[in-house]
Amino acid sequence: TKLNFSSTVEEERHVRANDRDYNERFSYADNRIKTAKYNVFTFLPINLFEQFQRFANAYFLVLLILQLIPEISSLSWFTTIVPLVLVLAITAVKDATDDYFRHKSDQQVNTRQSQVLIKGKLQNEKWMNVRVGDIIKLENNQFVAADLLLLSSSEPYGLCYIETAELDGETNLKVRQALTVTSDLGDDVSKLADFNGEVICEPPNNKLDKFTGTLYWKDNKYPLDNEKMLLRGCVLRNTEWCFGLVIFAGLQTKLMQNCGRTKFKRTSIDKLMNTLVLWIFGFLICMGIILAIGNTIWEQKVGSNFWEYLQWKELTINAVFSGFLTFWSYVIILNTVVPISLYVSVEVLRLGHSYFINWDRRMYYSRKDTPAEARTTTLNEELGQVEFIFSDKTGTLTQNIMVFNKCSINGKTYGDVYDEFGHKVDITEKTPCVDFSFNPLMDRKFRFHDSTLVEAIKLEEPLVQEFFRLLALCHTVMPEERNEGELVYQAPSPDEGALVTAARNFGFVFRSRTPETITLYEMGHAVTYQLLAILDFNNVRKRMSVIVRNPKGQLKLYSKGADTILFDRLDPSNEEFMFTTSEHLNEFAGEGLRTLALAYKDLDEDVFDEWMKKLLFASTALENREEKLGALYEEIEQGMMLLGATAIEDKLQEGVPETIACLTLANIKIWVLTGDKLETAMNIGYSCNMLRDDMNEVFIISGHTMLEVQQELRMAKERIMGPGKDKFSSGLDMEKTELYSSDSVFEETIIAEYALIINGHSLANALEADLEQILVDVACLCKTVICCRVTPLQKALVVELIKRHKRAVTLAIGDGANDVSMINTAHIGVGISGQEGMQAVLASDYSFAQFRYLQRLLLVHGRWSYHRMCNFLCYFFYKNFAFTLVHFWYGFLCGFSAQIGLDTNYWTAVNHFFIWGSLAVYFAILFAMHSDGIFTIFPNQFPFIGTARNSLNQKIVWLVILLTTVVCIMPMVAVRFIKADLYPTCVYFSRVRRTSSRRSAYAFAHQQGYGELITSGKNMKVPTSSTSTYPLSSPARGTSLVKNSGTTDAAETNSTGFGRESDQNQEVTVEDLEAR
Repeated sequence: TKLNFSSTVEEERHVRANDRDYNERFSYADNRIKTAKYNVFTFLPINLFEQFQRFANAYFLVLLILQLIPEISSLSWFTTIVPLVLVLAITAVKDATDDYFRHKSDQQVNTRQSQVLIKGKLQNEKWMNVRVGDIIKLENNQFVAADLLLLSSSEPYGLCYIETAELDGETNLKVRQALTVTSDLGDDVSKLADFNGEVICEPPNNKLDKFTGTLYWKDNKYPLDNEKMLLRGCVLRNTEWCFGLVIFAGLQTKLMQNCGRTKFKRTSIDKLMNTLVLWIFGFLICMGIILAIGNTIWEQKVGSNFWEYLQWKELTINAVFSGFLTFWSYVIILNTVVPISLYVSVEVLRLGHSYFINWDRRMYYSRKDTPAEARTTTLNEELGQVEFIFSDKTGTLTQNIMVFNKCSINGKTYGDVYDEFGHKVDITEKTPCVDFSFNPLMDRKFRFHDSTLVEAIKLEEPLVQEFFRLLALCHTVMPEERNEGELVYQAPSPDEGALVTAARNFGFVFRSRTPETITLYEMGHAVTYQLLAILDFNNVRKRMSVIVRNPKGQLKLYSKGADTILFDRLDPSNEEFMFTTSEHLNEFAGEGLRTLALAYKDLDEDVFDEWMKKLLFASTALENREEKLGALYEEIEQGMMLLGATAIEDKLQEGVPETIACLTLANIKIWVLTGDKLETAMNIGYSCNMLRDDMNEVFIISGHTMLEVQQELRMAKERIMGPGKDKFSSGLDMEKTELYSSDSVFEETIIAEYALIINGHSLANALEADLEQILVDVACLCKTVICCRVTPLQKALVVELIKRHKRAVTLAIGDGANDVSMINTAHIGVGISGQEGMQAVLASDYSFAQFRYLQRLLLVHGRWSYHRMCNFLCYFFYKNFAFTLVHFWYGFLCGFSAQIGLDTNYWTAVNHFFIWGSLAVYFAILFAMHSDGIFTIFPNQFPFIGTARNSLNQKIVWLVILLTTVVCIMPMVAVRFIKADLYPTCVYFSRVRRTSSRRSAYAFAHQQGYGELITSGKNMKVPTSSTSTYPLSSPARGTSLVKNSGTTDAAETNSTGFGRESDQNQEVTVEDLEAR
């Protein structure tokens, strides 16, 4: 679903430059952003609403209200309100602290300074004060404040360079170019202040790679596209200054439209406890109804005998109404079946688990002094149930550092190290590096171990020199020389940077460039080449070429690209050389290295002139421009001569392949979601061992239309399941269809290994409602899933898709702002504190410095937290059921009078002693007997997936509760019944209904009773004749002491176990009563 932050649906946007009055009529969003959930006024109501979504909290609120009613409560309201307020306060403080940091982050961004053109002058303004239609000035290395239309820049032709790491995770530079008519404005403030162009464009949306609009200025129309836009979150690089017109601001920028809202996350155990509370509440209601019915019957059969001398209020003289009040009294007394201390104890347990994560030295990264951090205390046990991990690639799996590792030149490989016997030696950190001291412009961080390549350079071997000359010329890298000899390369991709850096260290230093020239320092001598054409890279060509003229006047074409593409365009004389190089490339690829083939061609002057005329004509064509240019590039890139090949290592983070292998053994599926291109994502897949050559098949979904994507997915499913077994197209019966669609029953029967790789534009179609089910089916049948060229919002939609269809616990891990939406959507978000800022960390639930720590977080801390929590809950419910059922049985022995059977002070002390004492003993034994080694060695034995299945199916827990209750209660019940039969007594049972009091309601035990009134006769009607004796029952004496005795068998024993005299007419003296 698209995120729409505006209050009204906007069909198209009208923006007029330098005219705030005009733009304010449309009520566009200002540039203030807000990621926090609360403010001062909304915190209390929203936070309380979230907390009372826990049924137990709502239950105890109702209980508190009931305890304030004197007629039904025999317990003080104080015993409920204190723990309830404590729980709410602790949770509120934690939530407020988390939100405070969000406010602080928002404030830091909103108060950044930007230069805004106001009333003809550049003024410093905070970002939050920037408005749509303002013209702002950006300087080198500054963040772009809003979505801007580029007007002019310091570079020729209105070019500027930006880094989009916060949008798509890529650190390579991208080029944007202003319209020619606006680039002429330059940095002339007066001209810019007079600029009154109007832009009509699309409304705010989340598409990072698309923009459609038109600029109207001076009675002319100029088309606008994404290549003329600078999006919020980008950083200006290698450009001294630029000016831009604000089109979208604040929450309506494409970056913020791709950010999911902050969500209130609950664990499966929280949801389980909510369900349990409902069931137990139902059980409590049943107990209350049983006891209320018992009270009604007892009042009618027995209690009515005491109405005469225990006068009740007229309101409560009805036995049915007495039962109604008793029901609510028992709801209060039996509330301990779900005590509020459960939630307090759970929060304490979670807090302890969070500290275990923070204190774990094995998750501490000493190089950057970065410990692991549990940024939330509510999700620890969820870590032990993760089934799906969604990982970013750049900066998460990799260090985003490319290293020139090996190469093949003229049929000979370089990069391996051999001992004196000619045996290959493994390269380690202790292996000596090549000495580049002969080159004063070397990069000191560059490491290479094969000295034979340096010797070949010093011997001036022509093909070796041509090899590195090609690397120094064929690229689009921008150099930045901060100090003399201190070169910094801003490369459009890390690969290009690694290749140019390698050429630099081997003596061919790329020093500077202009639009027409490239200057190299070749073995210490400055050489300037005339740049005639750049035949740029794209996903179809998979190669890049440049045409240059060297100082001798020779025309050269240098090309680099994928070997499968380049080998088809070589001169036939290269066949033997090509075969040898192909073997080298296979060897490099087998080691997980990224390879490129290099070739060159000498051009004839006349042929080139003719080709340039065609190129000029094609570059100005209005129709099919790309196709015409591609055909011309193809024409001149024929008959090239092979030079060799390069092998680059994309530095993975330490321990990534081992971590992925271990998590896979634990039946956890890992999906890679990256903004990188398909080839890069596949290379990383092979490096991580997620993709292997021995896999049965790797499916690549790259269709551009919904129909194409549907066909590709169906074909993939048929290949996996066999022909005729696709449930969407076959005639399988309903039973088999249900079998295949069940969670993972059929998935586990797939023995063969498959991988699915899907492009961003194909994923957009696959996420539509008609295709999402088959996408989930195919993806879950594959061992590896890689989504490339995906937007931040698409990452979140993929996570949401799995949450919705598989109902599995998901974890998202990333390191950049482009991962925030995915992190917020997943059940658990993990941030890597890496090279791309702290946005992912701030949005995450857990953070650490290296991907490999994820294994310990899940298989050690997650497993322990879940295991402890389940054991704790089983014990807690057992304890409280056993305790509460005592009061239930006691109700049958006290005339269902809703009295408690224990002194509350004793009750509270024992409860605290057993809760805290048992926790202390439990943890002491746990740490003494458990270690993490067995769980990391055998992770697949401890998946612990599915809280409900593991908690509710513990039949032994319910059996223990039942047996404990029976063992504790039944002997006492048996003894009382036997005693009543063997030794019948004539003690009169008195009962009184009290209003609120903290003491027990047992009259004979805790407060003065009615004995004196009975013996004195003050509460009895005295007969007319004076006598010292009173008959128990006589019609002649008016109202008797025991009413309606004639309707009951005199020898009958009543329900309380007390007997009555058999002779209805027997007279009893006051002394006899006292003696009894």
